[in-house]
Amino acid sequence: MSSFETILVERPEPAITRIVMNRPDARNAQNLQMTYDLNAAFDAAVQDDSVKVIILAGNGPHFSSGHDLRPVGKNAAGVDFLPIGNWGGFAEANAHGRFAREQEIYLQITRRWRNLAKPTIAEVHGKCIAGGLMLAWACDLIIASDDAQFCDPVVTMGVCGVEWFVHPWELGPRKAKEFLFTADSWSAQEAHQLGMVNQVVPRAELSSRVLGLARKIASKPSFALKLTKEAVNRSVDVMGQPAAIDQAFALHQLCHAHNLQEFGMVVDPSGLHPSVRKPPAAAE
Repeated sequence: MSSFETILVERPEPAITRIVMNRPDARNAQNLQMTYDLNAAFDAAVQDDSVKVIILAGNGPHFSSGHDLRPVGKNAAGVDFLPIGNWGGFAEANAHGRFAREQEIYLQITRRWRNLAKPTIAEVHGKCIAGGLMLAWACDLIIASDDAQFCDPVVTMGVCGVEWFVHPWELGPRKAKEFLFTADSWSAQEAHQLGMVNQVVPRAELSSRVLGLARKIASKPSFALKLTKEAVNRSVDVMGQPAAIDQAFALHQLCHAHNLQEFGMVVDPSGLHPSVRKPPAAAE
């Protein structure tokens, strides 16, 4: 089985793959290495015909703190990793290059994960923030521990929510607005009431309960599982979700362009954690 820098791949049972984000010191923030490690692990699980269900989990105290905004390690999209999209333009200046980068590593790759042929389960504990929501939302089912918290604080950074903008689909339009406008953290119980989370379980039982659910799903015929997922996803697509996400992504890019003119960086620095805040002269 392949080894990766930022994730662990486990096989708790022959028909189940468990992919574990393994950057606990960074609270499983998603850097470029993790993005492509996850993509490779998902691909391997999909191509293995013995695997029926894929679990996505996180090591350490939290599921994911979102996108890693620190430009450390391999950070050049289209250069350090082979692109999965067909846009190009990573080395272009200004909005062109920024659009290319974010479309590749946030929009299209998340859409790709959402459309994996096999059922996926997000095993969420602790905090699930901003880009962490995208990781969970890309999965078919979300099982959360009773201490899980969900938050998208990106409006505080002067941007209209994360790139994979499915808030209205996950929460309904009015609660999506409240979630974004306030940047409040919502409990697993509230997320469950809104239908975003399938089940809330005690933290100590989270992994075993997710494995039990995966085992139940894996008992079904593989082809029927794939086509059932396809049927549900295509139904949502016919309702307009892909077009809605694409137009929200364009507005996301407009926010970046405005912030760059206003603050010299693509987000409002007042909304950043001090650990990633940069002076305008150092902004990308």
